[in-house]
Amino acid sequence: MASQHPETLALHAGWRRDAATHAVAVPIYQTTSYQFDSTENAANLFALKELGNIYTRIMNPTTDALEQRLAAMEGGVAALALASGQAASAFAVQNLARAGDNIVASTDLYGGTWNLFANTLRDQGIETRFVDPSDPEAFRRATDDRTRAYYAETLPNPKLRPFPIAEVAAIGRPLGIPLIMDNTAAPLVVRPFEHGAAVVMYSLTKYLGGHGNSIGGVIIDGGTFDWEAHPSRQPLLNEPDRSYHGAVWTQAVKPLGPIAYIIRARVVLLRDLGAALSPFNAFLILQGVETVALRMKAHCDNALAVAKFLRSRREVTRVIHPSTLTGLDAEWTRKYMPHGQGGLVGFELAGGAEAGRRFIDSLKLLYHVANIGDARSLAIHPASTTHSQLSAEEQFATGVSPGYVRLSIGIEHIDDILADLAQALDAAGG
Repeated sequence: MASQHPETLALHAGWRRDAATHAVAVPIYQTTSYQFDSTENAANLFALKELGNIYTRIMNPTTDALEQRLAAMEGGVAALALASGQAASAFAVQNLARAGDNIVASTDLYGGTWNLFANTLRDQGIETRFVDPSDPEAFRRATDDRTRAYYAETLPNPKLRPFPIAEVAAIGRPLGIPLIMDNTAAPLVVRPFEHGAAVVMYSLTKYLGGHGNSIGGVIIDGGTFDWEAHPSRQPLLNEPDRSYHGAVWTQAVKPLGPIAYIIRARVVLLRDLGAALSPFNAFLILQGVETVALRMKAHCDNALAVAKFLRSRREVTRVIHPSTLTGLDAEWTRKYMPHGQGGLVGFELAGGAEAGRRFIDSLKLLYHVANIGDARSLAIHPASTTHSQLSAEEQFATGVSPGYVRLSIGIEHIDDILADLAQALDAAGG
């Protein structure tokens, strides 16, 4: 369609109507398999001479509609939906790096991603070198001949310090190193492809789904990164793949467009590891995508009001929100988030971990859950939950202290949110 406005694309991209029934809503294609037209058609599909449905572990019409819509919204060329955000983080890296390779990642990461990179991928032979993103040149200093990608979160959970996307992307591109951005906390608020990112991934479980009912993830290829320019830097895309009859992915899919990265992730990683998104979850996430533009505005407005309220409370020693940043961090906030600063707010209580426990246990409106990005307001104590597998030093590096509380502010009336926070803070301070 002609529109380039993401608010419109969220409703119209990738699907108009069902060809057979003219249904406007995307149907749930709850099937495992698909009838081939002929033996020639089947052979062509498996050889990638034609694109089409083979098996729902690899592709599905409901999921395809979601993938097309998300790619269009983000300004990319192709997407691969997966069973969870964790699967998306893993596939985004594993699609480029193998045993003996490394990536350079920001220290400012969600605890589950940190653990994935620092332990699970390390056990698979992929090293992660963590660097402080406050100095973009740290990415260059950590790079060597086996560095395959840079990885960061746009609005890191829980540090909430915007990442210097353009600055790091500009370091990597001349070296043949793509920047992979996790934009989970800032859909529509930040547009990573416009600042030089090569790949964007999301946990669809969060804001894009928006209703806390479905787990999912997605990888989106911007289509502007030249994977062939430095073939020795990206061997998985430029060397014959013995699992696919020696296909060289940058060459094999050229007639289909600049989608070598996504095609390899689909027909190698998804085929072999099987982290497929269910058609039913794809349908539910599509419903959330249709309203994400309206919800993100409410999330941003309410979170900013909460941050201002928390700064007025004596029980709170520090508020963590992009609006409170100074210096270079404030410049990056203005550069990357001029129209909204996300729906997350963190704060530290004077009474430390015990005060945090009293606060959480006293909440009545806000839910005590591990998720973020729900339409409802949520709260969690990361040090004892989402980041509890990390050492004290690792927790500190990601921005978690013993008294840190993270809020995911929903779309309820702001007066009701503030009233619940006020009574819980009274209890925490007592």
